[in-house]
Amino acid sequence: MDTSTTSTEPGVERARRRVLVLSTVGFTLMFAVWLMFGVLGIPIRDEFGLSDVELSWLTATAILNGALWRLPAGILADRFGGRRVFITMLVATAVPTFLISQADSFAVLLVLAFLAGFAGNAFSVGIAWNSAWFPRERQGFALGLFGAGNVGASVTKLIGPSLIVAVPSLTIAGLTFGGWRFVPLVYTLLLLSMAAAVWLLTPRQDRTPGRGRPLREMLRPLREVRVWRFSLYYVVVFGAYVALSAWLPKYYVDVFDVPLATAALLTALFIFPASLLRPLGGHLADRYGARVVMYGTFGAMLVATGILMMPYGYIVIRVSEEMEPGGLREVLPYELNVVTFTALVFVVGVAMGVGKAAVFKHIPEYFPNDVGAVGGLVGTLGALGGFFLPPMFAYLQEWTGMPQSTFLVLFVLTLVSAVWMHVTIHRMLHERSPELAGTIEPPGAEESATSVVRTGG
Repeated sequence: MDTSTTSTEPGVERARRRVLVLSTVGFTLMFAVWLMFGVLGIPIRDEFGLSDVELSWLTATAILNGALWRLPAGILADRFGGRRVFITMLVATAVPTFLISQADSFAVLLVLAFLAGFAGNAFSVGIAWNSAWFPRERQGFALGLFGAGNVGASVTKLIGPSLIVAVPSLTIAGLTFGGWRFVPLVYTLLLLSMAAAVWLLTPRQDRTPGRGRPLREMLRPLREVRVWRFSLYYVVVFGAYVALSAWLPKYYVDVFDVPLATAALLTALFIFPASLLRPLGGHLADRYGARVVMYGTFGAMLVATGILMMPYGYIVIRVSEEMEPGGLREVLPYELNVVTFTALVFVVGVAMGVGKAAVFKHIPEYFPNDVGAVGGLVGTLGALGGFFLPPMFAYLQEWTGMPQSTFLVLFVLTLVSAVWMHVTIHRMLHERSPELAGTIEPPGAEESATSVVRTGG
């Protein structure tokens, strides 16, 4: 890592702030574009007559392309500078985003959704860019603040329904932008404006910790099992977050029979804590250690999803005809109302928001010179979770007939991650320091992280 990141000169500090602020705003916008089909998918479904499975693939296709290029994007940011790569991504995303507004078939929409999903790769670029500018002791908070750009998932949910209603018809130069098609047009203009702002306002002399290093050397850490374990954690706290952000509007509409605008606002109550609490997660990880925070994250998610996954229904018992006409009685009815459901989903969002920062706190600690590559892989696999989960939700619901099966998937995924983490930590402590085997975060664990357990724990 570039040792100049430790500088406290006023000019350097101003440059850091500009990088952090503009990358965060840009990432928020890119995230909004990446997940815009969570809301736009409902009117698109009505216009094109799509099934729920087809709708899930439209959302998942955009998510897929937002995952595939995170590893190479992170490496490019380390080699050539985050500023240059970030601007390129903003401009490249604007083109398919505009074309979405003119799509006239489901097949065309799938292709364009895939291309516009490229926006999701901005995360690994921003992580590498900010890691290069901030000193180690401030990286947890800085990366957490940048990651709070995940709140962009709520932007379309907040403004989309209003824009769709406010602009039912609009024609410019013979092209139609009315209804849901107006939203991609707005995002196109914002993407190009953001690219100009980053070009004009961020430091032209960028930090490039990966310049001159062989690609094989930059990829070497990916052979460690620890990196793949971190990736599974990120599937739980980020992949599942992405999947729920896109899936919950439909869930609210279908299960609780609320209007789309209400479903979008209720989904935002999940997205806000899952995004905005990321700086808090970074601060807690800086102070108490990432492992402690991950235990709390997994514990809260297991409790909440354990309740949410319970199927609605009641027990039927046979009684005499005198006691009940027909000889059957329904007892112990179980069903969550929309308020209780939303409160539990809010808890899941809080846990995810804190946990996302804790996962990425590990990376610059263990791999200070390879944040781009390691962060890229972790981000890729986490986002791929967001790609696979919506179709899994749809197929499992179709098979069981229970919408609550969505949260069964999340419960199992969280349980596997929590058990793997717990077993690994205790094995590592027993091997290195048996007298500390009863602790979670032994003193000095993070400070010595770069020299500890390179064997794959």
